Amino acid sequence: MKIAQVAPLFESVPPKYYGGTERVVSYLTEELVRQGHDVTLFASGDSVTRAILCPVGETAARLDKTCVDPWARHCLLLEKVFDRISEFDVTHFHVDYQHFPLVRRHNVATITTLHGRLDIPDLVPLYRRFHDIPVVSISDAQRRPLPPVNWQGTVYHGLPPDLYTLQPNPGRYLAFLGRICPEKRVDRAIEIARRAGMRLKIAAKVDKADQAYFRSEVEPLLRDSLVEFIGEIGEGEKEAFLGNAYAVLFPIDWPEPFGLVMIEAMACGTPVIAYRCGSVPEVLDEGLTGYIVDSLEDAVSAVEKVGDLDRGRCRDVFEQRFSVSRMARDYLAIYERQLEGQVVNMRRAS
Repeated sequence: MKIAQVAPLFESVPPKYYGGTERVVSYLTEELVRQGHDVTLFASGDSVTRAILCPVGETAARLDKTCVDPWARHCLLLEKVFDRISEFDVTHFHVDYQHFPLVRRHNVATITTLHGRLDIPDLVPLYRRFHDIPVVSISDAQRRPLPPVNWQGTVYHGLPPDLYTLQPNPGRYLAFLGRICPEKRVDRAIEIARRAGMRLKIAAKVDKADQAYFRSEVEPLLRDSLVEFIGEIGEGEKEAFLGNAYAVLFPIDWPEPFGLVMIEAMACGTPVIAYRCGSVPEVLDEGLTGYIVDSLEDAVSAVEKVGDLDRGRCRDVFEQRFSVSRMARDYLAIYERQLEGQVVNMRRAS
């Protein structure tokens, strides 16, 4: 199958540091190539792939100090894609809704994975207008805020099996990995660690938009002797950080669409303690890969018992539910349905 993957340009594919969407695009692209498909990746010029790279800009927008308006690059991205879109059997977009008006004007097979939160009021009239565009969710919970649209399925993220290895022996610290922002609630993680009397290591990036929040709300909490703030880490550092943790804290306070950190931890055999928000009940298996909690008290209790979980079973669940081969298989089934629908539409038109 001849497939185009269209990535956002904020990070390279894969990202040098933090970047969930671009990381998933990379895993999917490389697995499709491994399976023998002809894949073209539209992404920033510093991306690394075995697919055919169609670059837009020399570097990813976030790490390019000369980039003032990243949306200008995305406009060029769409122009490049739609100049060539008829070359592909199916084009898979990962750039939210920017391309929707153009998709309607081309009789081609497309699919769009929605990677972000959908509980924003401005999105409701947009998706009502473009209710016919075929889209994919990354959890069933992600869909709930939207009116009826053309859902083609839910495809959970997947990771390559050799990306992380099982670390059978738990370490002596709790871990927080991700982004410093109000909805990720690193303050909760610090309080959980403080009440449990355990060290907490925080590996997280701070976006420009969250600098004020970090300085006023988070930085004072980092003075606690139990807390170690590491900052943003790259892919090569994650295995040791997650695998050597006693447990990973995921104390979110927002409708998380998926939560890649949870399955990264599972791949290392490290259980997760997560608040009951968004996709969490779909991703975690209670009492097997971690615990789902509703309060600080629940979270502290979970820390006390999480050491009894079998880290080997955590890894087994990851391999069964969240492998990249399963993710690619799910997407290929959707691609094939889109192609079949395209053939039917062409026959009707003729």
